[in-house]
Amino acid sequence: MTLMNLTGLTDEQKMMRESILDICERHLPWERVRKMDEAKEFPHDAYNALAEAGYLRLFYPEKFGGMAGSAKDLAVLLETLGYYYTGIAQAVTTTLIYAGMHVVKFGQPEVQSDVIPKIMSGDVKLALAMSEPGTGSDVAGIKTNAVRRGDEFILNGNKVWITCAHVADYLVVIAKTDPSAERHKGMSALLVDARAAGVTIRPLAMLGRRTTHANEVFFEDVRVPASNLIGSEGAAWKNIMTCLGIERLGLAAISSGHCFKITEYARDYAKERIQFGHPISDFQVIQHKLANMLIMSETARQSVYRVADLIDAGHPAIEETSIAKIICTENNFRCADEGLQILGGAGYSMEYDMQMFFRDSRVGPIGGGSNEIQRNVLAKRMGL
Repeated sequence: MTLMNLTGLTDEQKMMRESILDICERHLPWERVRKMDEAKEFPHDAYNALAEAGYLRLFYPEKFGGMAGSAKDLAVLLETLGYYYTGIAQAVTTTLIYAGMHVVKFGQPEVQSDVIPKIMSGDVKLALAMSEPGTGSDVAGIKTNAVRRGDEFILNGNKVWITCAHVADYLVVIAKTDPSAERHKGMSALLVDARAAGVTIRPLAMLGRRTTHANEVFFEDVRVPASNLIGSEGAAWKNIMTCLGIERLGLAAISSGHCFKITEYARDYAKERIQFGHPISDFQVIQHKLANMLIMSETARQSVYRVADLIDAGHPAIEETSIAKIICTENNFRCADEGLQILGGAGYSMEYDMQMFFRDSRVGPIGGGSNEIQRNVLAKRMGL
């Protein structure tokens, strides 16, 4: 029995949730998840099944063949995927939102008409290449550069922590195209063929989210057609800021769903684990831990749908998206930490799923703009 209260979702959104869970159960059965985590295997079958069912079209505009779904629809999709397994949620989000929204909002028309239908069909995957070894949170300090030569850019540099680059067909690369410009200026976004000459992708061994792990990417004299410029030359910073609201909503929704998965797993274990002649769920100390986990899960979920409603109403929701990202990712990790404590030695054992939940949850406060950066955003918006 799920602990998630679905009141407030439309009948269509409830049906969508059931359909998504059914697809995941059929194409990514839970016994395979653990094996894929250990093998660092991307969930291709489930990804393709979601594409075939039309879910990669959900949030894209009708003019590209999308379904023009709402931010709330997107929240339902990603929360449900996060509830089932964060790996498939991250797989979808990386292509659809992190990288794909740059093409949808700012790509050249000929690139949009070629790439976007392939994204929605599942035939093309994307990754966003922004972070660098010396510039993680300091995006404005990037060193990767692209020099314009006629109808091409020549790209050189190094990116790191690039999620799903190992399965990407294209990389949305943020590069400096005007080295003399001020920090937040002179940056451009380029759509780069991940298999182009001069592109090298090296997988990284990560603590969690192993099926959609991070990578290091090297660019050595990579030739990129000028038509693959995303947006105006030098306008990447503004475009990145434009995409952040939906990105942070996605991160928050995934973590919210994962909170409930962890809480239900810990509850079910506690009802079956016998100590001192009783299920440990009979003991108030365990009941309070589980109650706190439910509080954190529900609080996270409420912040997600508040942000979705604001975005659907046309509000920029700058503060609210940062708040939701903080609440959801931190509550996700706290739920996993508390759940591991409830399971005790079993939680610390690789034989149980809780250790994977714990590992997978830890990246939330780091990725997608660290929670320290989110608090900086809030402080600035407060006039501090």
